[in-house]
Amino acid sequence: MQEILRRLEEKRDAARAGGGQRRVQAQHAKGKLSARERLELLFDPDSFEEWDMFVEHRSSDFGMAEQKIPGDGVVTGYGTVNGRLVFAFSQDFTVFGGALSEAHAEKICKVMDQALQVGAPVVGLNDSGGARIQEGVASLAGYAEVFQRNVLASGVVPQLSLIMGPCAGGAVYSPAMTDFIFMVKDSSYMFVTGPDVVKTVTHETVTQEELGGAVTHTTRSGVADLAFENDVEALLQLRRFIDFLPSSNREKPPLRASWDPPDRLEMSLDSLVPASPNKPYDMRELVEKVVDEGDFFELQPSYARNIIVGFARMEGATVGIVANQPMVLAGCLDIDSSRKAARFVRFCDCFSIPIITFVDVPGFLPGTAQEYGGIIKHGAKLLFAFAEATVPKVTVITRKAYGGAYDVMSSKHLRGDVNYAWPSAEIAVMGPKGAVEIIFRSDLGNAAKIEARTEEYREKFANPFVAGARGFIDDVIMPHGTRRRICRSLAMLRDKKLTNPWKKHANIPL
Repeated sequence: MQEILRRLEEKRDAARAGGGQRRVQAQHAKGKLSARERLELLFDPDSFEEWDMFVEHRSSDFGMAEQKIPGDGVVTGYGTVNGRLVFAFSQDFTVFGGALSEAHAEKICKVMDQALQVGAPVVGLNDSGGARIQEGVASLAGYAEVFQRNVLASGVVPQLSLIMGPCAGGAVYSPAMTDFIFMVKDSSYMFVTGPDVVKTVTHETVTQEELGGAVTHTTRSGVADLAFENDVEALLQLRRFIDFLPSSNREKPPLRASWDPPDRLEMSLDSLVPASPNKPYDMRELVEKVVDEGDFFELQPSYARNIIVGFARMEGATVGIVANQPMVLAGCLDIDSSRKAARFVRFCDCFSIPIITFVDVPGFLPGTAQEYGGIIKHGAKLLFAFAEATVPKVTVITRKAYGGAYDVMSSKHLRGDVNYAWPSAEIAVMGPKGAVEIIFRSDLGNAAKIEARTEEYREKFANPFVAGARGFIDDVIMPHGTRRRICRSLAMLRDKKLTNPWKKHANIPL
């Protein structure tokens, strides 16, 4: 027995040591934590239960038989984050560069399978050089096994990816299928083909950071949701983020005690919308003044900035926020903003998170770039997402709601449950000037006549009353009472039941 215990401790020590002190120090020198240090920060103290510490690869080619380290480059298990069960895997770059082997993949698959069975989120801390070349197709098969579980878990349990080092080639597709991707600036990158291959094929010279760094993916490609300064900030923010999410699609989002009264009035909102319809204002101010304690976790803040998405709480319960941003492109919908918001709306619907939509949208962005880029299909994604969603939906039109964009933004016609408008709301097919120039084309030479017609159109349509008369708006509310009215609506909708017709799955316009 003593011999077995001695060997057990040796194995444990070897697993904990990873690739050795020298490689751990090299990781620290790059400003990166080790795989185990990351898990210590992610989980509540002493809550992490490790699985498969003794697993080793089964490869004997290219001298691999003599290179075996217990754990095989990934630490897996479960623990609690703020008291709630979470499963995780953390790739260890100090062991074979974190490269994925067949055994490595099996460890990841095991915790994903268990998370599905018990209904708990899965967090992946990615830091890997990719497939383990020495294992050939067995490594590729391992990736595919992980991909399959990503697909099966989608919409069942939240899946979160934190890219904390390299993630290249086939490895990128697992994070891409998870619900949210966070990255660390200057130390993480994602790309399908690296700078050397790009240079060979397209003759472009580009650095890893330019090609697939955190800033690139949070500002240009939209692949990642947030970029953080370092590992510590990323892990602490991930802990905060998990608090907003339900554990699975079988549970409601978590409740958190709030000191913010649901009937709080915010008088400053009465002067938020400028008198001039062409003057912008910051929609984020409205969001932060309406939600509990001003606590808003925004996602993709630097990408498609003409729309705002993120999580907040109302009366302690998680809500998803979707809001046009008049400060950018006048709040127009375009390809990127439609995709960004559509994916967010679908996540909320998967996990029974009510959606609050703040609308100030003059329409879809015109131009050849948008049309050639497929704005028709991309805009339809957002329409599809809102129409398909069966969760409580509360909409507030603050100013413009023109044309098809009015329909798309969680209108009453897309099964919006409660639709409010501020007195400043303008609901029409298009803006007064554009409408008059089409209807009264023959008067275009007469400036006075056009001005009079524009004023006439504005009087008739640049208000919420025509839509209110048709029942498309449930009430015209004062801005200062927005929080109170939304809280009351969400309380009324708490036990809402709505199902879509049976189908294997919908065919969203991808």
